[in-house]
Amino acid sequence: MSRLPALRRVAVREWGPLVTAVRRGLAGRGVRGLALTAGAVALTATVQLTQNQAWGYRPVQTLGAVRAEDPLWLALLRTPLSLFVPALDLPVWGALAQILLVFGLAELCLGRWRTLAVAYLATLAGTLYARIGVALGPEGFLGLPASDAQVVDTGPSAAVVGLAVYVCHQWRARFTGALVILAMVVEVLVKDNLAGREHLAAVAAVLVVCRVREWRGRRHGTRDLGAGGSGALQDLGDGGSGTRSGAPPMRSWNFRRGPAQRTSWW
Repeated sequence: MSRLPALRRVAVREWGPLVTAVRRGLAGRGVRGLALTAGAVALTATVQLTQNQAWGYRPVQTLGAVRAEDPLWLALLRTPLSLFVPALDLPVWGALAQILLVFGLAELCLGRWRTLAVAYLATLAGTLYARIGVALGPEGFLGLPASDAQVVDTGPSAAVVGLAVYVCHQWRARFTGALVILAMVVEVLVKDNLAGREHLAAVAAVLVVCRVREWRGRRHGTRDLGAGGSGALQDLGDGGSGTRSGAPPMRSWNFRRGPAQRTSWW
């Protein structure tokens, strides 16, 4: 029993600011604060049902399947919808659960438009990496085999990974964020495929954005969440009755290719 208070302190230190931000998001906007998340879940489920129909597979591929062999302008046009095109060879409930949890937390904490921006950035980073990797070739550093040019990108998983890392960084859930990154590294080590590589590219892009925000904050003397984290912890300890915010400061498809196509453990 003596371990319980210590474990609680660890949990509060790790997730306290995030829990406080979620509470305030729900208190301020209620279920309306989850409109993007609900739309993303509904759209992903609809796309999955559509692409598994004989009449729907080709339209989904035409509108939302991105490959490194596509012209860049076409890939960019398809990228927004590609966020919601789940892998055909994986159970869709996994993708839906990830979107519901991670998008939901991000939307409540970051707001709708920043959530969408980070998700798009992460997906775009993976898409662009695939093109660069194929151009480098299998012998180059971070290169990819030419066959990967015909593989469809990761769909919603890169956006989910990027958002998870971003939220953990912003609310100082360092251990949780490190576990997410470690899981992506292990994924590539165990099964080195395009999906895993794109997940790492998404993580790298999001970490760069986080470091730039920190640098700008220090340069302009803006207090970061780390300075206000104790307030969020106090809020949690008081049952969320405090007045200090836990939020960070505001600043200015191809043919079916089989199981190896987009398999990912995330």
